[in-house]
Amino acid sequence: MQDFEAGTIESWLTGTLLPGWLHRVWSADRPGYVEMVSPDGLALESDARSTLVTARLAYVFSHAHLLGVPGTLDAARHGMDFLWHGCRRPEGHFSHRCTARGEPVDPKSDFYDLAFVLFACGWFARASGESVWLERAEAVMGFIQTTLAHPEGGFAEDTLGSLPRRQNPHMHLLEACHALAESGGGDRWLARAESLVRLMQERMLDAGTGSLGEFFTEDWQPAAGRAGQIREPGHHYEWTWLLHHHDRLTGDRKARAAALSLYSFADRYHGRDPAHAVVNEIAPDGSLLDGACLLWPQTEYLKALAVRVEFEHDAEAAARLDPHLALVFTRFVDRGSGLWINRIDAAGAPDRGAVPVRVLYHLLLAMVEVVRVKRLVAARV
Repeated sequence: MQDFEAGTIESWLTGTLLPGWLHRVWSADRPGYVEMVSPDGLALESDARSTLVTARLAYVFSHAHLLGVPGTLDAARHGMDFLWHGCRRPEGHFSHRCTARGEPVDPKSDFYDLAFVLFACGWFARASGESVWLERAEAVMGFIQTTLAHPEGGFAEDTLGSLPRRQNPHMHLLEACHALAESGGGDRWLARAESLVRLMQERMLDAGTGSLGEFFTEDWQPAAGRAGQIREPGHHYEWTWLLHHHDRLTGDRKARAAALSLYSFADRYHGRDPAHAVVNEIAPDGSLLDGACLLWPQTEYLKALAVRVEFEHDAEAAARLDPHLALVFTRFVDRGSGLWINRIDAAGAPDRGAVPVRVLYHLLLAMVEVVRVKRLVAARV
């Protein structure tokens, strides 16, 4: 990739990234998907399957079908079938992990997983045109509301009541609500989304610093010790993107103030130098807690820049977009193969270990958003 024009990025997505990963992780005779590959892209076969990775990849291939990549609707259907008949047990619960034959390995139902089941349902309904997936999404949401609803607001981590509580599954449920609303699920999904935005603003947002906590007690107090101090810039950027699109979908600007606060906090501390990747963790005062850099926060920064360009007409964000794309393709993602380095340590050394396929969800969505916003900007001129 010699430039970062919208057409060049889209061609890379549809001609290199998505066909390559389709070949690596999907086979019609293999239940579910491959979940890890070696650094050179070979499938690391395992009998274990997870609801999370199955749902994320079913989304990826649903979106890929909408981008015109051949074979991806079959791959998405393959994942949705395994999700519903392997990960989901006869009584309607989803196992956190199961075997390739659908036998529970970790039988708890996990809120984070279920948010992605809903997300996959929304995108596969859009890709396939089959309304049954909207009905199934309602059934999953019914389970969340009846089984995981928490008396202090929001939802429990899982059917075991694990602690600490996290903001992250609530954020992904918001994302799923948006996807289902845009896929024909109706205004009930926007009402659910609105309740999640209010929960974030009232219970998760630290008004003193404008930052977002990660880990909480039962009653939404910061978790004890280091966990209660953690602020992840990547999640600040991810919420920034979601909150702006929440306002787009609902027709008002109520979420804008929180989006501006979260973006400002992360932008103030993660570093403005285009040569610097987004770090994993900082404290409320901006001091560094984990200076390593994963790929996914880089993709969320791209989405935050894109949404700032789209809704705030932010010239500085526009100027940062291509330099950060260059960083992603120089330090993390190999253009030729579509493989990536998932982590760079605090000293700048890349981790050459196995590649987690679940990150493809982040990379695809970020690049699609960048392409869309670049075209929007070009149309404005």
